[in-house]
Amino acid sequence: MAVELSVTLLDPARRGELFGAADRHLRRIRDLYGVQVHARSAVLRLLGEPAGVAKAAAVLERLQARLRDEGELGPEAFDEVVDAVESAELRTGADTIRVFSSETIAARTEGQQRYLRAMLEHDLVFCLGPAGTGKTYLAVAVAVHLLKTGRVKRIALVRPAVEAGERLGFLPGDLQQKVNPYLRPLFDAMHDMMTYDQLKRFMVSDIIEVIPLAYMRGRTLNHAVIILDEAQNATPSQMLMFLTRLGHHSKMIVTGDDSQVDLEPGQPSGLIDAERRLRGCAGVAVLRLRDVDIVRHRLVQEIVNRYADRAAIAPDAAGRDGPRVSGAPRASGSRSPGQTADPTGA
Repeated sequence: MAVELSVTLLDPARRGELFGAADRHLRRIRDLYGVQVHARSAVLRLLGEPAGVAKAAAVLERLQARLRDEGELGPEAFDEVVDAVESAELRTGADTIRVFSSETIAARTEGQQRYLRAMLEHDLVFCLGPAGTGKTYLAVAVAVHLLKTGRVKRIALVRPAVEAGERLGFLPGDLQQKVNPYLRPLFDAMHDMMTYDQLKRFMVSDIIEVIPLAYMRGRTLNHAVIILDEAQNATPSQMLMFLTRLGHHSKMIVTGDDSQVDLEPGQPSGLIDAERRLRGCAGVAVLRLRDVDIVRHRLVQEIVNRYADRAAIAPDAAGRDGPRVSGAPRASGSRSPGQTADPTGA
């Protein structure tokens, strides 16, 4: 049901600064929140759905306050105000975000709510936790939300190219063919949030990139959300290289399960190392999701608990490693029989 709301201009003589060059700010408000904006003398009329109208009004009020207090609106003022409005919404208990599909993505546990808020409020977020807690899915959802609302221009999806001892060089095909199996969980999440045609168009235009971690060297990504998934399989030197790729007006989200490290025996995990070094650092959020945050099939939490009770799983009769638990190292170059990628990448 459409509603109408009026916003009074505090200083009508400065409406040009408030509206932006060629009414740029008004056009972005219209596109972000799906509202109609009509300017008449000292009043702006907003027409649209209640949630969109409320956010549009909040943005305009904050822009007016900044213009009054600081005397001008800098080039980043609009984006900063939109970020503040979105973050304030989460802090007041709105635990859903909008993506390109018709559905909204909702936090389903208190841990996930804290994770969502952290991703919107911080430029660097680490999230550790077991499979099924939504680490990757929610990171992708936030990235898509920020892309949809125009607050970033690109999304980079990154994973270490070594999992369970397999290296890209041992796989057939070109780079994209080699990368696809490792990034499949990220694609699965994307497909829940946009159509196939949208995803294809974004990838062709490099708005969404999929990158093996090793290929991040030398890159600096501005106005982007950069997600490093399965970060427990990055070495400390790779993690340092990745973290220093953060550019202006970008966010990094690093996810992983520190009980599922597939690096060579004796090789420390960059995720565990980064958590130790950066916890408590200003501007960095470090969160840990627990078994209570698992939101897959009801049996998944019980399976995780039962495997966690065992210190090791004996190899099968053929000498292959069994399922991996509790951080026990897996032999180089091996993969458990029938093992597949985590369907949600969480």
